[in-house]
Amino acid sequence: MSRLSTNCEGGSGTWDDKAYGVATEVVHGMVNPDQTTGSILTPIYQSTTFVQSSIAEYQSKGYSYSRTANPTVKELEKKIAFLERGVGAACFSTGMAATVTVMTGFLKQGDHCVLTNVSYGGTNRVTRKMFVDFGMEFSYVDFTDPQNVLNAIRPNTKLVFSETPSNPLVTLTDLEAISKICKDKGILHCCDSTFSTPIITRPMDLGCDLVVQSLTKFYDGHNMTVGGAVISRTAELDERIHFMQNMHGNIMSPNVAFLVLQTSKTMKLRIEHQSKSAQKVAEFLEKHPKVDTVRYPGLASFPQKELADRQHMNGVHGSMLWCEIKGGVSAGRKLMDAVQCPWSLCENLGAVESIITCPAVMTHANVAKEEREKVGITDGFIRLSVGLEDCDDLIDALGKALEGL
Repeated sequence: MSRLSTNCEGGSGTWDDKAYGVATEVVHGMVNPDQTTGSILTPIYQSTTFVQSSIAEYQSKGYSYSRTANPTVKELEKKIAFLERGVGAACFSTGMAATVTVMTGFLKQGDHCVLTNVSYGGTNRVTRKMFVDFGMEFSYVDFTDPQNVLNAIRPNTKLVFSETPSNPLVTLTDLEAISKICKDKGILHCCDSTFSTPIITRPMDLGCDLVVQSLTKFYDGHNMTVGGAVISRTAELDERIHFMQNMHGNIMSPNVAFLVLQTSKTMKLRIEHQSKSAQKVAEFLEKHPKVDTVRYPGLASFPQKELADRQHMNGVHGSMLWCEIKGGVSAGRKLMDAVQCPWSLCENLGAVESIITCPAVMTHANVAKEEREKVGITDGFIRLSVGLEDCDDLIDALGKALEGL
């Protein structure tokens, strides 16, 4: 329940400097009633430009053009920065826009980045298919052992990019250990914390310099919008991110910002409920005779259980798990094709709807088959995002699909 100074004026419903719990923070954090009307919700400022009172007072109110800054988006950025315990945040049109801005903001030709060998497929693709052509260098490393990261660092290394839990293998990175390595070497550490959100892990508290969030996932949680954010530890880093964003034009629309300001209010309740159901789904699958492998950070069998318990707050391990079915690829794909409501076969994750995904065909299709299989993403690999439906219904649907194999 640590607090940041908000410098808010007093008055009914305004956010103050008291110590609040996380549930209160996600509802009210850094958000105040509209000063003009008293509206409890932040208005949508659907305006391209902002009239200036004079040349001498240009941007005196903080806004001139919505590519640079917009009042609705700014309110969401303030809230996200607070929840993630950063100094500032920048909101983007997509999660990938956020990731690309980090890499273009802190890497140039001849620079080197140490990147996890298990990451979101879009992150892997942009490094291999675009940034290497710009003369940037990347080492794809197993981050489950911090020594691997240390060994991969070169004199020209400028950035270490982690992801925890990883997509889709839910492997964990010891953020405190990696952050210490980076600090000792004078290198920036950026963590994609999309699977965790600040409800499960706050990378800033563990030493990270930058945090990437795909707001499309748990911050939205309703399959309504796409968006991303970069949270910065220092004002200098935040200024650099906003500078790059203004040049790229990868901005979030005020309409999306308004929606995420609302959906994020239930994030703690959603994730806690989803985590409880995911635990039960994982336990069911682990005991089923037709299931070969199950991985979920809440299971006693999880290879990094000690780190999960230490790094995940309040024993909450999230909604994401994966499994493989006995019978290999054909059995796995048959299951994904056969499973019925309340499961949906599609991309995305972290939503109120439970989603089953085939990464080899969907989220990680761009990753070379040999590279996927090297880290354990087979053609029959099944990724599960547990939603808010009745858990018995979720398990029943999986059970029927398994029996039909």
